[in-house]
Amino acid sequence: MKSPIFTGAGVAIITPFTADGKVNEKVLAEIIEYQIAHSTDAIVICGTTGESATLDHNEHTQAIKVAVDVTAGRIPVIAGTGSNDTAYALKLSNDAEKLGVDGLLMVTPYYNKASQEGLIKHFNYVADRVSTPIILYNVPSRTGCEIKPETYAELAKHKMIYAAKEATGNLSSIAKTISLVPEDFAIYSGNDDQITPIMSLGGKGVISVLSNILPQVAHDIAQTALDGDFKKSAELQLKYLELCNAMFMDVNPIPVKAAMRLMGIDVGPLRLPLCDMTPANTEKLKSVLQKYELI
Repeated sequence: MKSPIFTGAGVAIITPFTADGKVNEKVLAEIIEYQIAHSTDAIVICGTTGESATLDHNEHTQAIKVAVDVTAGRIPVIAGTGSNDTAYALKLSNDAEKLGVDGLLMVTPYYNKASQEGLIKHFNYVADRVSTPIILYNVPSRTGCEIKPETYAELAKHKMIYAAKEATGNLSSIAKTISLVPEDFAIYSGNDDQITPIMSLGGKGVISVLSNILPQVAHDIAQTALDGDFKKSAELQLKYLELCNAMFMDVNPIPVKAAMRLMGIDVGPLRLPLCDMTPANTEKLKSVLQKYELI
């Protein structure tokens, strides 16, 4: 029987940079402490929101080490270790394991767009060679590659493949997946605007961008659903829907980093090819943050 790596809201944490573009360990540690103090249920480091695509290997492991060391076992740490190169995904996964992570978040191979059989071979190859639970990450809008429900059913048979982060936005497909996989295979929402709907189908929580700025709220949306109070969960989901949407008014993590800067958090610059929002969009974001009394 597989136990969930976490339940509730795990933060898809940003990677703060210094003015000269290095990983800002001090600010990252401060953000992690803030997250833990405000009820975040897991730290998900070096995912899409953490600009993993532009972190070199040393930076990747540096950020993971900070997360493990600062968290110190208080809540789980899940490291993004996916790649479109299966051998590199395994290396990164093994290195993350050595640092003491509790889970591995593995995105579908991007650009080379594996077939469903290729996805099964790719994930099973890594899963055969790790001893840390894997969360699959399905985000076809970024990768051009989608895990189908029947493929999930096959992958869920592996003893090290525990869960999936579902960011397709397709509730019908997610419902079919949940109907096909074993009960002990956890599904997490990958979209902040779908926490309650996915959890009403049996999901275990969310891997959240919103948590970067409102960790208590993301936790509460998920926890009330876990407690069976879907009415309260839905009320919170709808109350914060405009803010959830504002975090995706530009390519993630551009808006959330902008929001954190406006809130006085020294997250530093983005890395190219990501760049700051237009002045017009920045003003729109300010307006939403003001509405929610965040600035």
